[in-house]
Amino acid sequence: MKKRLAWAFVWVASGMICLSAAIFIMGMHYHLSMFLKEIPLPNPQVINLSHHFEQALIQSIVWTSVGTIILAVVISFYVAQKIASPLIEMRKVAEKITQGNLEMRVHLEGKDELSELGQALNHLTAELKKQEALRRMLTSDIAHELRTPLATLKSHMEAFEDGIWEPTPERIRSCHEELERLIHLVGDLEQLTNVESPGFTLRKKRECLGEIVEQSVKAMETAFRTKNIQLKKLVSTKIPVCVDRNRIMQILINLLSNALKFTPPGGTVSIEVKEEDDKACIIVKDTGVGMPSSETAKVFERFYRVDKSRSRKSGGSGLGLTIVKKLVEAHEGTVEIQSNLNEGTRVVIMLSKEKPAGCNQEGNGQNTN
Repeated sequence: MKKRLAWAFVWVASGMICLSAAIFIMGMHYHLSMFLKEIPLPNPQVINLSHHFEQALIQSIVWTSVGTIILAVVISFYVAQKIASPLIEMRKVAEKITQGNLEMRVHLEGKDELSELGQALNHLTAELKKQEALRRMLTSDIAHELRTPLATLKSHMEAFEDGIWEPTPERIRSCHEELERLIHLVGDLEQLTNVESPGFTLRKKRECLGEIVEQSVKAMETAFRTKNIQLKKLVSTKIPVCVDRNRIMQILINLLSNALKFTPPGGTVSIEVKEEDDKACIIVKDTGVGMPSSETAKVFERFYRVDKSRSRKSGGSGLGLTIVKKLVEAHEGTVEIQSNLNEGTRVVIMLSKEKPAGCNQEGNGQNTN
């Protein structure tokens, strides 16, 4: 590449120099001829002097052109080296990256376009490394999540097969619970994959946020009543929003289910809807076990659990809040969690209210991976 680039510069420069020299020589010859024709009585001395001057000038132009071409060759190879070397280095780095070496980086100084290209390649490599780490962690987490219920089912089946255990209703129920846990995990993984896919879309339309909350509360009332937990709703006014109704219900039911799992009998869970400037605010608050405030930043990570044994026992997959965050961000909203151990948890979701221009019938979800 370096030689091709250098010779391209040489041919272009040489062509321009030769063309300029030819035009100059032809112009000079034309003007000298015109000058000699204008002389009334041609003087042999003047004619010889004119020819000598023309030959000297042509020689000067030729030698100057040759020197300039040589200089152009040197400069062309130097410039080609300066341009091609970073590109060759980036090509080598790209080849190493394709072979799986994500530690490779391009080392370029300066603020020109090639340096910016090198920085972009370094950024791409860093992102690929991050995604590879996430992929490995996800694979490890899924294997870990599947291992416990599968090991339990295997031990139960072997005990039944060997005649060590009788297939009593309680033991069969235990197997059924493990199967339900697996089904729930697979379902959550499916939802998360769907939300993170590039083709994910939201079917937005004008909705009343209070009505969506009412419907979500009704869907959860029986479960709260069964566990003897009071479920309060505080909807102060009708707030118009441009959202996907089903996805917002999915968010709310997920949050209410989390609050139900970690709030002891006799506790209270409240869901509030209010306006804050140009935002619609949803607050889900419980009097449950809570978590250390230092853990709140991590709860949106895949498979993250504050208390792993407690969460697994309650049937949680560790993906619910990850899905919630992705869906809220797809609505161009924000979600944050405030919590203290043994004091309960407060989840705040902020969504934009419907704009006067109206609401699109369908909008693209944002892949926030």
